Amino acid sequence: MISFHTEDVSFKLQDKIKHKQWLQAVAKEEQKKIGELNYVFCSDSYLLEINQSYLQHDTYTDIVTFDNSDDAKIIEGDIFISYDRILENAAKFGTESSELQRVMVHGLLHLCGYKDKAKADKELMTSKENYYLAKR
Repeated sequence: MISFHTEDVSFKLQDKIKHKQWLQAVAKEEQKKIGELNYVFCSDSYLLEINQSYLQHDTYTDIVTFDNSDDAKIIEGDIFISYDRILENAAKFGTESSELQRVMVHGLLHLCGYKDKAKADKELMTSKENYYLAKR
């Protein structure tokens, strides 16, 4: 089950059913099944507090992903996305909807086991994002 929530922002995700179907298709192609997955769209300050409290990072970010999975084949987690970062990045890199979807699939790919700290990992993550964005 995929759920969408908001904290500290007035944002409403459009076409929730299409987003759910797309994310489920991504998980399936990655040979995973979605158990309970929560997307929380929030403000910069809300996500900064999470970043500081849970990860000891004192920086703004567009996404923080918490993996709650007990089974490697079943995705369970919470993905916090800064709507403020989405708007700022959309102004630089593309449209709001494409930027939002990129970050949404980015979080799901993290829960599928992909990393993005090393250069090669980041390149693979970006290519996976582009691949799945083209399929939506």
